[in-house]
Amino acid sequence: MSFKKRLWHTLRLCLIRSGIKRAEYIKQKDVYGGIGDNCMIMPRKVPLYPKLIRIGNNVRIASNVTFVTHDDVHNMLNTKFRDVTFIEKIGCIDIWDNVFVGADTKIMYNVRIGSNVIIASGSVVTKDVPSNTIVAGIPAKPIGTFEDFVQRKRLNNNDYPIEIKPRKQHIKEELVNLMWAQFEKKREQ
Repeated sequence: MSFKKRLWHTLRLCLIRSGIKRAEYIKQKDVYGGIGDNCMIMPRKVPLYPKLIRIGNNVRIASNVTFVTHDDVHNMLNTKFRDVTFIEKIGCIDIWDNVFVGADTKIMYNVRIGSNVIIASGSVVTKDVPSNTIVAGIPAKPIGTFEDFVQRKRLNNNDYPIEIKPRKQHIKEELVNLMWAQFEKKREQ
């Protein structure tokens, strides 16, 4: 993809408020190597070599996630060592179904992320992530299983009364007060 076309898509993505609609735009315009159904992509920047990125079904990519499909060290080396030509290293990123990628995560090239995976915010993914795994850290390492996480979420599903649950990125003042009360109560113990 040319620089101009990548810039054009980035500008268009900046104007789309919804991450779901951003994913639909990326799919419709064939920006990535592939993107499945029921996805959400919060980042607005089209990475270099977007055709090297494939995303499966039901994938959620949070804000400020960076896809790194290349390195740029070859430019520095070519300037320093004029007698040798170093080539750019590039690679693919393959994300399977039912994956959540937390905010501020970096996914490096030549990485496959299996199905039913959660990547904690701020992680740096440098190696393949097996299916049914939760990873976190720099570099990202397994910290749990998908099944255990789902079970904990089921147990904590009633943290606040049903009538004041968040709806479409808006919460009632009543829920704000409840959340602060729970937050402070945990710190008093």
